[in-house]
Amino acid sequence: MVSSGALASFAGLALLLVLVPGPSVLFTIGRALTAGRRTALLNVVGNAVGVYLQVVAVAFGVGAVVTASATVFTAIKLIGAGYLVYLGIQSFRHRTQLRDALAIEPDGRDRRAIAALRDGFVVGLANPKTIVFLAALLPQFVDPTRGAVAQQMLILGLCIPLFGLIFDSLWAVAAGSARSWFARSPRRLAAVGGTGGLVMIGLGASLALTGRKD
Repeated sequence: MVSSGALASFAGLALLLVLVPGPSVLFTIGRALTAGRRTALLNVVGNAVGVYLQVVAVAFGVGAVVTASATVFTAIKLIGAGYLVYLGIQSFRHRTQLRDALAIEPDGRDRRAIAALRDGFVVGLANPKTIVFLAALLPQFVDPTRGAVAQQMLILGLCIPLFGLIFDSLWAVAAGSARSWFARSPRRLAAVGGTGGLVMIGLGASLALTGRKD
């Protein structure tokens, strides 16, 4: 079992990681502006699941492979970056159709909910910076004398998606509220939709161009 001291220390680092605006926050804001609060909140849930799957991967050794291999790291980074750019382009292309998206039939809402969860999951899973953070720090808070190492990592790793759910949701609500004001004018709504799309394109490009060079 994880010691209370180790849990508190790792939780502090995890909280700092979540509070500093990064890809997840920018993605959430971009989606709230382009697709609305509900979609952004579903993105947050999907993102949290994707991040925790990274925790599982680190706990069972996959994270070490990603950290050690520049090729694997780059592949994951480019997949995530490409997906963000794709979402941004789609949002920018359909920026003039956002008002129609506010009045979706119930079955359409269900399909969009699944798509929103999927989008958040892919972004969370394909964020290489998180898995490197986990692979580098999780082992330092594990005590082999207190039980199974993998189990301790799984418990400690819960901190990041849990904090992400809380604080990314606040970002989604705030950005979604701003979008509601823009929705009163088709021109303003199209402008904010285009801006949100450009934010995601820029985020994807930034992710692709930064990171390890080895």
